[in-house]
Amino acid sequence: MKPATILPRIACLASAVLLAACAAPDQPAPKIPAAPTLAQVMSDADAAARAGQYERAMTLLKGGGNSYPADKAPWLQMAQMKFDRGQYGDAIGHALEALERDPDDKVANSIVAVSGLRLSGKALADLSRQNNLNGSLRSEAQDLAKLLRASIGEDVLLPPPAKRPAAAGKRAATSSSGTPAAKGAASPGSAADPFSGLK
Repeated sequence: MKPATILPRIACLASAVLLAACAAPDQPAPKIPAAPTLAQVMSDADAAARAGQYERAMTLLKGGGNSYPADKAPWLQMAQMKFDRGQYGDAIGHALEALERDPDDKVANSIVAVSGLRLSGKALADLSRQNNLNGSLRSEAQDLAKLLRASIGEDVLLPPPAKRPAAAGKRAATSSSGTPAAKGAASPGSAADPFSGLK
């Protein structure tokens, strides 16, 4: 091919490319939606919870916790929701996450303490019902009871049962054969009170 014919072809190709570039409209870059603010996440989760959409509220809060890892609010809200539903183990886990971000948060500390006590109370009641609260477990439970008494400034953890009238008390203390009832027999409310032996 002669150089004289190559140059006009290159010029034609350059012109075609230039015209094609001018003819195509500028395409704007696709916009990425802005991440919701933490306040918006919390508001949406609250609205979902009020509407009875518990799982959606938890999903929103978990997303908020991942998007704003330094903030305690999503973890605290999840802990409160779990606590309100009686899911104390999960409530403790989420409250501990909030405490990692703010060790002095009173609500998170309260959720951990009360959830732990409720779980412990249930476990102690189960053990007491099975007559299996003995040995080191009993001693540790007594130590914990003492700590609780000192923490709340009370001598006993639970108020004593209401006293019956004297005549009814005498009849209850004597069996139908006229012999005194066995010493230390369980009172009617003791089965429901796992701490009765720890007072």
